[in-house]
Amino acid sequence: METTTILIIAVAVLVLWVIFSYNRLVRTRNRVREAWADIDVQLKRRYDLIPNLVETVKGYASHEKSVLENVTKARANAISAEKTGDPKKVAEAENQLAGTLKTLFAVSENYPDLKASDNFLELQRELRDTEDKIQAARRFYNRNVRDFNTKIEMFPVNIIAGMFKFEKRDFFEIEEPAERENVEVKF
Repeated sequence: METTTILIIAVAVLVLWVIFSYNRLVRTRNRVREAWADIDVQLKRRYDLIPNLVETVKGYASHEKSVLENVTKARANAISAEKTGDPKKVAEAENQLAGTLKTLFAVSENYPDLKASDNFLELQRELRDTEDKIQAARRFYNRNVRDFNTKIEMFPVNIIAGMFKFEKRDFFEIEEPAERENVEVKF
């Protein structure tokens, strides 16, 4: 074979490899975006359920005003954080909201009529189901972020990733060790 033919074949293989690598990175980045959108859907569902839950509890536990205010405030903070799209800020706000919801459910223990209310029980089931879906969406997102970050760091794809400005993504994780602890409620 002529040197020119070998050179053309080598360049063609290199170009095909660049195209293949770029397309794999785009596909993985889109999976990360899809996973983030799944988290958004579940968080929106949670945000929609919380006002109904708070209103239901208000009727029974009117003197537990501070707990209800904390839940409402944490919900507003979580919605604001979600709009930033920053997983670290969202995780922090969501963990705060989860803590206030645990407190709200603990307060409900003092109100037997509330605990027996069909409306409250249904909202509690819906919220528990939503929390489970949020956890699953977070795991799915983190798996995709792991795969994406691994691909853009591994040689030789890291060269392509650098050329096309693919950047590492942050995991959706708890920052503070104290947030990993169960909420303790005492009356």
